[in-house]
Amino acid sequence: MIKSFSHVVVDGSNLATEGRTEPSLKQLSDAVLAFMKEFPGTKVTVVVDATFGHRIDRRERVEFDEAINNNELVAPPAGAVGRGDGFVLTIADKVKASVLSNDSYQEFHDQYKWLFDEGRLIGGKPVPNVGWVFIRRLPVRKLVGRESAATLRRAKSTRSPMRPMPVPKSPPPKASVSKLNTQKVPVQKVVAQKVVAQKVITQKFVAQKSQPPKLNELTPFLNFVEKNPIGTKVKGAVHSYASHGVYVKIGEVSGYLSMRLMANPIPRSAREHVKLGAVLSLVVVGYTPSRRSVELAVFGMEPLSTQKAPVKTHTQPSAQTKTHTSRGQQAKKAKRRSRHRKPVAKKSVPSKKR
Repeated sequence: MIKSFSHVVVDGSNLATEGRTEPSLKQLSDAVLAFMKEFPGTKVTVVVDATFGHRIDRRERVEFDEAINNNELVAPPAGAVGRGDGFVLTIADKVKASVLSNDSYQEFHDQYKWLFDEGRLIGGKPVPNVGWVFIRRLPVRKLVGRESAATLRRAKSTRSPMRPMPVPKSPPPKASVSKLNTQKVPVQKVVAQKVVAQKVITQKFVAQKSQPPKLNELTPFLNFVEKNPIGTKVKGAVHSYASHGVYVKIGEVSGYLSMRLMANPIPRSAREHVKLGAVLSLVVVGYTPSRRSVELAVFGMEPLSTQKAPVKTHTQPSAQTKTHTSRGQQAKKAKRRSRHRKPVAKKSVPSKKR
């Protein structure tokens, strides 16, 4: 039976990958809950790597973001020396806490001598039909002349980049030389053709990869554009966060609401301003055909160019008024003509002889 601890720092990335190739947030949660149940009253601080949220299953990412926002999980700052392991040991050294991990931290033995003190390092493993079992352990010392796993990973990541393969000057051993001789095609020309074909395939792949992803299907997007011109008021529910805004679901179509069109002043974070599932009153402010995206703004925050101008109604004169004015104008024109007419001399009609 292990005595209770006052404060324990959990190496979350280590326990989440115990017996697995990829980390699991559920496995980490089960381990922490089992430890808290076995050692009630112990302060627990869970630390994960900065890349932990990108390596877990997609279905666990929303729960992971909520745990980070609620300070249930702690991640090291960007560019931290030693990554998550160094951050775990720094916290434990500062508050004189024990560490729950199956790692030996061999690259930190010279810096943190207390790792070899009794009760400062605890191990844990899930046992089938039993659950999580925790036990005190001592770190494995690094042997002279052998590098630790972390050191090898760093050396592997700093290797020189791969260079392009040289163009072969002769055909491969299994190639049929008879076909080349019968067609009378030089080997160098065949190799050059293969290189050109590989370049064409690479260019096509890069072109396809550079195209922006489509946010909506073509038919629903076209139907929405036809029925909702710019300036139309709509309602949508927030269904996911983006780097500078949120994605909103409007029926079958997804739209994008940026933070600059969300509120005034602009919020620092979309997560702090709106919650998932919140229904917002929005205005369509534009479309991006290349991404099939609908650009949205909160009602009252849309740009002036997208606001509908009031329709001016011009009173048209009635038909009766038109006829009166036209008749009056004709009478005035007739008077002017009569004034400027010259008197016409009357022709003398010869009298008939009797």
